[in-house]
Amino acid sequence: MTTAGASDFNEVWRSALPYVDFVAKAEENRPLWEGVYRTTPIPDWALERACECGRGLRLLAIVEDWCGDASNTVPVLAKLGDLAECLEVRVIERDKNPAVMDRYLTSGSRAIPIVIVLDAGLKELGHWGPRPVELQQWVMEHKDSMSKEERYWRVRRWYAKDKGVSTLSELLQLIEGTMEGG
Repeated sequence: MTTAGASDFNEVWRSALPYVDFVAKAEENRPLWEGVYRTTPIPDWALERACECGRGLRLLAIVEDWCGDASNTVPVLAKLGDLAECLEVRVIERDKNPAVMDRYLTSGSRAIPIVIVLDAGLKELGHWGPRPVELQQWVMEHKDSMSKEERYWRVRRWYAKDKGVSTLSELLQLIEGTMEGG
């Protein structure tokens, strides 16, 4: 799961944008990025788990403004980081960072978002993405049986119903596994 050392992420992290700065320059889906951040509740269990094991961790998200999956997951993680104050979240754009993106291909594709978990020294501990496991399985099963537009709206409904719970659970499980040495 680990693909890079700290030296590989020093410059990338320095050039990455804080979530709020990325959203401020977003053009295509800014209302979605802002709306998901504003309306998604962060459960108490997620805040507690994040701070139990997340002190000093950094989440580096590879995204693009146009990506519906990114705009439905990364705002949830950014809000978790803001509320918990124990995780720092920054964003890089996929198309401006092909060398980083190409380390995290999904079935040979540059699928996003990818969230890289880094320790305080910028050493990679693991990564998550491009979407929650249950949704990814559904998308893969239906990618050839319905139009892209129909899939998009079903995916949006899934995210709205899930309210970020799957994203939070999966990322926190990943973080907890890295803290246990697993």
